[in-house]
Amino acid sequence: MELNPAARAAFDAMSEGITIIDTDGIIVFGNRAYRDFLNKEAGGDIGPIEGYRLRDLRPGARLPEVLETGKPHLHITRQEIQDFYFVNMYPIYENGALIGGISVVTFLEDAYRTRQELDAMEAKSQRVLRRLNRANGARYTFDDIVAVSPPVAAVKALAEKIAATDATVLLESESGTGKELYAQAIHNASPRRDGVFVAINCSNFNADLLESELFGYAEGAFTGAKKGGKLGLFEAAAGGTLFLDEISEMDIGLQAKLLRVLQEHRVRPVGGLKEIDVDVRVIAACNADLPQYVRDGKFRKDLYYRLSTFPLHIPPLRERPADISPLANSILNELSHKLRRPFTLTVDAAERLRSHDWPGNVRELRNVLEFSAYLTPSGIITADALPGDLGRPKGDPQPDATLAQRVRAFEQREIRKAMEKYGSSLEGKKKAAAELGISLSSLYNKLGSSPS
Repeated sequence: MELNPAARAAFDAMSEGITIIDTDGIIVFGNRAYRDFLNKEAGGDIGPIEGYRLRDLRPGARLPEVLETGKPHLHITRQEIQDFYFVNMYPIYENGALIGGISVVTFLEDAYRTRQELDAMEAKSQRVLRRLNRANGARYTFDDIVAVSPPVAAVKALAEKIAATDATVLLESESGTGKELYAQAIHNASPRRDGVFVAINCSNFNADLLESELFGYAEGAFTGAKKGGKLGLFEAAAGGTLFLDEISEMDIGLQAKLLRVLQEHRVRPVGGLKEIDVDVRVIAACNADLPQYVRDGKFRKDLYYRLSTFPLHIPPLRERPADISPLANSILNELSHKLRRPFTLTVDAAERLRSHDWPGNVRELRNVLEFSAYLTPSGIITADALPGDLGRPKGDPQPDATLAQRVRAFEQREIRKAMEKYGSSLEGKKKAAAELGISLSSLYNKLGSSPS
């Protein structure tokens, strides 16, 4: 067995000690680092080593054991008079026949230096990761959550307690209430705050695409698969948090695979054979009635129970009117920084905001204020600057309405208030009519609707 000049030059360039022997235990090659090591141990230049039996130079050498077993010996720690070193030894085969063995020696000094470099690289990576996370991932903390009304203050306090755990969290609320805001705040208050925060909306993908997004795929898993495969979000979020928004829309078959990942903490990429350990905290969210989905067979009961270890229900904005003005001021502060001019609400504008029922919740409030801010050069947002009939009670007449129109609008407002109290069912309408001292038919007549 002979080495060509290029192979010799390559091995000589390495800081690890390289020794190659043939099947008789004769040294075929020893690189410069290995010869220097032998000279250091001998206290002088021992001269050429090729052609000598390895155990004649080093009686305790274990590389010949590889020739006996035909198997590698890895991660061996050795100690000589002056040095510790680490050895990996491998058999060399050619066309299925054993022709020799090779040992790779990593000296303690090199290993220590490598460890220092790895630690420095790890620290640098963590700093970069934190910067990227703040810029693109979890920007919000619990300080960004406005919670004046008691129901929301209670939800926020519970979320802060849950954040300190590593448990799965399920955020249940209507669209636009700030579920991702809570998810980011929980992440940033958790022991995983230095890890990444990765979010995905499950409703944006079909089952196959979502599976490959979450779990990744192996090279050649399907037609068009990227060379080298793809890293899944569970792996990408390792050590951090994965936020699964609109989880109610996940395919029922994929739900079973997600359940297994949550139980086993292992994923198998699409088309892959090997499972991969993952260390990820999952926060899920939905605006659907998941218990009803379970009853309808659209969501797995076992997955629902697994996700709802800590369920958090964020009240819609219409149930927390005390938060509307503080939220509006917080949003206007953001817009002031963004548009470089101050914004304030007049008293009548604030009243209009409080009068609106906000079907789109905080997201709608933000859109309304941004719309008004862009159209208000002075920065003072009045009621007239708000879009359309926002905040005007249903049935409220225009300023030029006749007396009859105003009376009719007043009656409709009072009827709707009573119906909000008792509900819009037939029984609720009967109670509303009784409270107002009118018949059920009069109630329908004044509302301009027919019984249904």
